[in-house]
Amino acid sequence: MLESDTASAALGIDVTRAHDGNAVATMRITEQMVNGHGIAHGGYLFLLADTTFAAACNSHGPVTVASGAEISFVTSVRLGDALVAEATERTRYGRNGIYDVTVHRETAAGRETVAEFRGRSRTVGQIKS
Repeated sequence: MLESDTASAALGIDVTRAHDGNAVATMRITEQMVNGHGIAHGGYLFLLADTTFAAACNSHGPVTVASGAEISFVTSVRLGDALVAEATERTRYGRNGIYDVTVHRETAAGRETVAEFRGRSRTVGQIKS
């Protein structure tokens, strides 16, 4: 799935781990991602979290898509910030699942959470060959 994801690749999103319902991805904020307020457009944070969520829920094998998602922006993100998103599977039931994704950046003081995302998944097919 990720090999065919040209949207995420074009933004420099790198999925570094996807296994057993969990995933980690990274992305750096570029000039093209900054809005008129001089901060990262929230859509890019959503896309990073959504890509990480997709990697986590598809790590089990069968084709799985989002049935819904929401994000809370905790603080602003700026040009040059290196972001890390970590997805954790909360539960799977039948063909459904719930996943939480925390997006953070590293600072001199440590890890700073910038967004929290919750995704709901739906398995729709068999394992892609």
